Amino acid sequence: MRLGEDFIDEIKARVRPSDLIGRTVGLKRQGREFVGLSPFKKERSPSFFVNDEKRFYHCFASGKHGDVFTWLEEMEGLSFMEAAERLAGEAGLSLPAPDPQAQQTTQHRKSLVEWMEAAQAFYLRALRTPAAEDARRYLKSRGLSGEDCVRFGIGYAPESRTALKDELVTAGAPIGDLVECGLLIEPDSGSPYDRFRHRIMFPIQDPRGRLVAFGGRALSSEARAKYLNSPETPIFHKGSMLYRFPEARRAAADPKADIRGLIVAEGYLDVIALARAGLEQGVAPLGTAITEEQLQLLWRAGGEPVMCLDGDSAGRAAALKAADRALPLLQAGHTLRFAFMPDGKDPDDILREQGAGALREVFKQTRSLADLLWEREIGVEPLDDPDRRASFRRRIRTLLAQIAEPDIRAEYKREFDNRMEAAFGTTPQRAPWTGKGKKGLPRLGPSAELRRAAKGSPGASDARILLLAVIEWPELAADQVETLAHLTLGSLDLLRDTVLDACSSGQSVQSDWLRAKLAEMGFAAELRRLDGERGPMRAAIGGADASGEQRSEAWIKLAAAYMERNEATDRREEIRARLVEEIGRDDSEGVRRLVEAYRRETSRSESS
Repeated sequence: MRLGEDFIDEIKARVRPSDLIGRTVGLKRQGREFVGLSPFKKERSPSFFVNDEKRFYHCFASGKHGDVFTWLEEMEGLSFMEAAERLAGEAGLSLPAPDPQAQQTTQHRKSLVEWMEAAQAFYLRALRTPAAEDARRYLKSRGLSGEDCVRFGIGYAPESRTALKDELVTAGAPIGDLVECGLLIEPDSGSPYDRFRHRIMFPIQDPRGRLVAFGGRALSSEARAKYLNSPETPIFHKGSMLYRFPEARRAAADPKADIRGLIVAEGYLDVIALARAGLEQGVAPLGTAITEEQLQLLWRAGGEPVMCLDGDSAGRAAALKAADRALPLLQAGHTLRFAFMPDGKDPDDILREQGAGALREVFKQTRSLADLLWEREIGVEPLDDPDRRASFRRRIRTLLAQIAEPDIRAEYKREFDNRMEAAFGTTPQRAPWTGKGKKGLPRLGPSAELRRAAKGSPGASDARILLLAVIEWPELAADQVETLAHLTLGSLDLLRDTVLDACSSGQSVQSDWLRAKLAEMGFAAELRRLDGERGPMRAAIGGADASGEQRSEAWIKLAAAYMERNEATDRREEIRARLVEEIGRDDSEGVRRLVEAYRRETSRSESS
């Protein structure tokens, strides 16, 4: 099977060489490039360079040069198709089915791009004609000079129904091609006519830098749509592209840039205003709310993207929609920040009224994704009684359950727990369950009876074993509500809270139903990892044939030992913190006492 040039270029556009190569070669940024020791020859001084912008690597020690495809072929001995299959997976693409017409299709799309470029040349010339006086006057009122129009490729579509059509047909363009790439509209009856008329024209490029669409701003107040974009075509999919993305990605890669991530504004003129203020990282979605594909584009450019939105209610609504869309996709280094324009102004307003300095100042005070979500949920209703606070906590847990990456979910949970403790004086896992369990277990920690039971534990009980046991036998969770709620399980806290929600309702819960519910809530990956502990868990709980009472007693003993160790760890950490303070005060006697206390605590922990 032969892959088309379009597909190969799309893979290269999506997979950054530094990400792929950096997994096996230690790379450090040096200007616009990354540098490291040659993987092909032994050397002391680095002579191996990777350039993401140009999508290649070069080794001066060995003379080897290539792209992401040749890297896999060279380093792992893969064939080209094997490398393509691996890279397609990295890029989130599927290899195309064998298609004898692929080359013909590629060539046809190339011809469509060529007609788009011819249209762009026509629009640029038209902006300089007498018929474009209204367009030039409007652009001048927005602070744009002739040089700006050339720089940003701004043109003008004449009011005539066939001006562009006549120009391109005379140049040899087939009418069908012009309809297919969205330049002409073909009515049910009658001749095709120009889609864009009496509009200021903004060119739109795909991530590879090809001109594939236009956005047109109406000059007539009677126009049905103020902004009109090209329709979906074989070369343009608006949900997977961003206005000025190629230029913004290059700017974001500049190590001297104040802001390393892209800035997402609402419209074309906002992006142009950012660029005129020296912030070339600006992009804009194309008439729709931000999509998952556009978020992935933003993250591929590196850094933390900033959503730049109006400070009014519509702007905040757009920010929250973007936050909700991003939540399931979060990964380490893949998040969003938010900047709100003051007084409901847009970037273009601030640039014209206050200057570039004021506009740049806005981006020094960005808000985090966690801030935005917290403020939304805490503002839903007054949190002045237990029921409303419980409802608030449930909403927070629902948000957390949408985060697919376990480590990110755990960090967000920790952040929200800290905020809840600051706001309400308690964290959610310590007190949302107020009824006593059937065993009458304590709420705030292991009792003397539990401590005595822990002495017989043959070893360290594990958080994963404790949680897996209550998922396997949900009646354990129902019986031991308070103790389970008190356990601190780290990254498993959110899963534990969800289990408690399901098992503390008073209804009988079966393990199969609980597992299905947890998987539906986004915990399928955690369940698979927990199941790896099934053997040790069954042994710790008394074996597969243990009675319900035996399982309960074994679980209590394991939980008590686990809490005892956690408390001992907390005591040691407290002593260690105090020791640091005493050392800072140069109090030798205080240091001596604390060192002895730390030793005693450690000895007690090891002997228990």
